[in-house]
Amino acid sequence: MYKILKRDGMAKRAELTTVHGTVQTPLFMNVGTIAAIKGAVATTDLKEIGTQVELSNTYHLHVRPGDETVKKLGGLHKFMNWDRPILTDSGGFQVFSLAKLRKIKEEGVYFQSHIDGHRIFMGPEQSMQIQSNLASTIAMAFDECPSSVADRDYVQNSVERTTRWLARCKAEMARLNSLEDTINPHQMLFGINQGAIYEDIRIEHAKRISEMELDGYAVGGLAVGETHEEMYRILDAVVPYLPSDKPTYLMGVGTPINILEGVDRGVDFFDCVYPSRNGRHGHVYTNDGKLNLFNAKYELDERPIEEGCGCPACRHYSRAYIRHLLKAKEMLGMRLCVLHNLYFYNHLMEEIREAIEQGRYKQFKKEKIDRYTQNQEKKA
Repeated sequence: MYKILKRDGMAKRAELTTVHGTVQTPLFMNVGTIAAIKGAVATTDLKEIGTQVELSNTYHLHVRPGDETVKKLGGLHKFMNWDRPILTDSGGFQVFSLAKLRKIKEEGVYFQSHIDGHRIFMGPEQSMQIQSNLASTIAMAFDECPSSVADRDYVQNSVERTTRWLARCKAEMARLNSLEDTINPHQMLFGINQGAIYEDIRIEHAKRISEMELDGYAVGGLAVGETHEEMYRILDAVVPYLPSDKPTYLMGVGTPINILEGVDRGVDFFDCVYPSRNGRHGHVYTNDGKLNLFNAKYELDERPIEEGCGCPACRHYSRAYIRHLLKAKEMLGMRLCVLHNLYFYNHLMEEIREAIEQGRYKQFKKEKIDRYTQNQEKKA
């Protein structure tokens, strides 16, 4: 059940109750593609840094260890020792990212495994079956994510097929949730809006999928090559046509500024690999912009990554020490940076929720962005 607690313009402060607990939105989902956060971060760490929802990948877990294996081990929650909600994406993004290894047909998509090249078929029913075996809290519908620069005719045909696939996903999810051996018979289904950067296609698709009475709705196919301004334009156009009484999820986005702008346009859920990927390369987020801890100026810097930060790295270690670990290729350096970045994102969402509750989100957003960009420009 999704309940809106406060509105501030388009920004929504809400909570979503699931079989694995209630989460507060807006929220950031920490990305654990293969049931683990890259950077030696355990699920016990995720609780310490305020993670509400973990996100894993259907395609990658199907390839290894295999969704049947995960089911035999009691489902993804038990497998990875995580008792809070998990969202699994559908494998649809791999239709985009593995373009050289796939062929799209009406029945579904034929892949070559990126690991050993063996042939894989995934359609709406297969995606739902895999996600049911994983027993995630929220399953994403199987879709095609067309390139943002694809021509109009291609995008129109792709979106129409994605709509047909969504109907098949919904029917298969209902069937799977009714089976006696289903681990999570309360699995939720989110549909995905597509349409590249064509506003009219996006809006028409939003109207059609809104009629399907799903548990939530995502905007997909952004942050895949278009400019930030184009992304915001599409959100401005399409979010008003998605049900405001259901969660809205902006897939694969993004930077702290992207999140602040997305919330202002009515988005509840975000996910992105940036905090963990950048952390593994020594790039850490602060309220004054991003730092590169490989920089020589931090060699004797005894301050934490960010003054006042409550993450495990900032509470105990200096920039100088973490830089030493990174330079020495010691895994602890990477781990501390990832922990800090994920904490930073989760804490940003706490601040966002508080600002909406207090009815001052517009001012909060402006202050955050001004501080972040002005200090980043000074460092450049």
